[in-house]
Amino acid sequence: MTDQDLQNQIIQVLKTVKDPDLNRDIVSLGFVKNLTVTGGDVKFDVELTTPACPVKDQLKTECEQKVDAIEGVKAVSVNMTAQVRSSQHSQPILTCVKNIIAVASGKGGVGKSTISANLAVALQASGAKVGLMDADIYGPSIPQMLGIPISPPKAVGENKFLPHEKYGLKVVSAAFLTKEGQPLMLRGPMLGGIIQQFLQNVEWGELDYLVIDMPPGTGDVQLTLTQRAPLSGAVVVTTPQDVSLIDADKGVKMFQQVKVPMLGIVENMSYFICDGCNKKHEIFKRGGGRALAERFKVPFLGEVPLLGGVVEGGDSGVPIMISDTNSPASVAYKSLAGQVAAQISINQAREDKVDANFELAWKS
Repeated sequence: MTDQDLQNQIIQVLKTVKDPDLNRDIVSLGFVKNLTVTGGDVKFDVELTTPACPVKDQLKTECEQKVDAIEGVKAVSVNMTAQVRSSQHSQPILTCVKNIIAVASGKGGVGKSTISANLAVALQASGAKVGLMDADIYGPSIPQMLGIPISPPKAVGENKFLPHEKYGLKVVSAAFLTKEGQPLMLRGPMLGGIIQQFLQNVEWGELDYLVIDMPPGTGDVQLTLTQRAPLSGAVVVTTPQDVSLIDADKGVKMFQQVKVPMLGIVENMSYFICDGCNKKHEIFKRGGGRALAERFKVPFLGEVPLLGGVVEGGDSGVPIMISDTNSPASVAYKSLAGQVAAQISINQAREDKVDANFELAWKS
């Protein structure tokens, strides 16, 4: 058998390997790159749509096993890579940012900023280029959570400034616009002006994902961002109890009304793990986040436990995703990052299909 014959067989076999999120085989998706066959030694890349792909290891194992089973194959080397794709939009702002994720809640106190910070760190740890915008103007807590000293951003060029950087993230916050400890006392139009600065005047550079920590509720800042920022989708944070679900319900409805795709719902403080008995204790009831997701027919992105390390990380400026990558909370954040990235890729695949169908109909 020639190397070309073997290569043809490998391609046919790889057509049986499906991405479970996109529901298509990796050959037709264009994931298989740089396939070489030399005397039975096989090498190729699998280029995914995000480095945070939750099924990356599963796909690699399936490729290795199926190709290795082909007669004539002596060795298989599969290199997993990723090229994050851009969500489609026509707005002339944030053109170097491929995907923008809004993290929101209907009310305060549900840990939205903690979710935002650790989600951003988890995406960055996967290999993506990530920025974090603290849009909670009246209660900016991201600098504290990341251990960034309060200082004015560095100006570059005319009306442009650089974000702060920490843990590989690019970060802006309203806290950097005041002296430490000073409140921002602003009326509605001024709030919009700050958001406009964050959208138009920050030199973000090239980013795969920009995570926006939204303020709680459904007010001026939320409307400004949903109308002016080309959001790829939204994540709504809730806790299990009914009083939180009532407000999370409003958050979901807001994004639906302004036509922002819902990436899903995450349930924070879902349970507490006791040090002594290692048992899950459901302090705030259970299952509320999943039930809300089912009611709105949107993805349920997972449960994040309530742990002392998460609180300590927020206070010390060292997120638990940095201090203890193996904790149950960090495992949950990594899973959340994978689920969010996967939902963005799924939405992009749908957009591509719609565009292809439109082009086909137009040509017909």
